[in-house]
Amino acid sequence: MSKRYEQKKAARVIREQIARERRRRRTLWTSAIAACVLVLAGLVGLSVYNSQRPEGDFAVPPGATADRSGIVVGSGPVTVEIYLDYLCPACRNFEEQSGATIARYLTEERITVVYHPVAILDRYSTNRYSSRSAAGAGCAAEAGRLTEYTEALYADQPAEGGPGHSDERLVEIAVGAGLPGDDFGQCLRENRYGDWVRYVTEEMARRGVRGTPTVFVNGQMLGNPSNDELVAAIDAAPAG
Repeated sequence: MSKRYEQKKAARVIREQIARERRRRRTLWTSAIAACVLVLAGLVGLSVYNSQRPEGDFAVPPGATADRSGIVVGSGPVTVEIYLDYLCPACRNFEEQSGATIARYLTEERITVVYHPVAILDRYSTNRYSSRSAAGAGCAAEAGRLTEYTEALYADQPAEGGPGHSDERLVEIAVGAGLPGDDFGQCLRENRYGDWVRYVTEEMARRGVRGTPTVFVNGQMLGNPSNDELVAAIDAAPAG
């Protein structure tokens, strides 16, 4: 009886060892597959990213900076740079607070504004609204009415999470801001500045800018872009 018991015990131990080994091999195999999937996903993501990057020459709006990453408005001694996404609610708030201030400083020829329209919120619309509206900024620059276009878009900003404005609605808003409808519409529909928007967005990341709105005054980033902070930074900046 004792011998049979020992034999059964030994057999059970062997079965458990075999089962553990099988589980170990399944775990290693699953981990290996998962690692391959992650590597493949990373390669696919990188491939998609690279396929979206503008290659070679691409259309650049009138008034672009030397590095092509922004559009210049005005000629004052103090440079104000604004990174904005037209779907960004915080950007709309900044425009509502500071739009009149910026317009006044431009009229007084105290500032040069560099607009950097980027597309970082496409995932929050169903029709790539960030990219299309930012490309429209290039079209607005052709007509010399970028500030008017920006103000009008924020005054009629669509909600995040749904469809952004159609091209037809963007044309209507642009016409209401004083832009020529036919020229703007053709520029928008052919996505003339789509590659430029991708380039500006990439340059934003290279500079280390992580969100919108981000505002620089003479190269110094504002900690909390508000009208009061903007006015204080402009007034404190050297005038020449």
